[in-house]
Amino acid sequence: MNDTTEHSLGPQPMIELLEKHKITHHDLVAASTEQITHKMVSRACKGRKLSRRVQLKIRNALNAATEQTYKLTDLFTY
Repeated sequence: MNDTTEHSLGPQPMIELLEKHKITHHDLVAASTEQITHKMVSRACKGRKLSRRVQLKIRNALNAATEQTYKLTDLFTY
């Protein structure tokens, strides 16, 4: 297996959620009460494999920004 397949898992469902709620990467970073960066959000959308801790931070920021309750399985396919 090559490095590209191992690290990049393709576009993730969270892209659709961001579009649905009309939220930008910057909005997500601003809504977060934890430390997340634009780079983390970008990697999450592209399907880069993230640690569970970063996934949770992204999910928490999305839940805060949308005032909804999403699970990790709603955002990521891995």
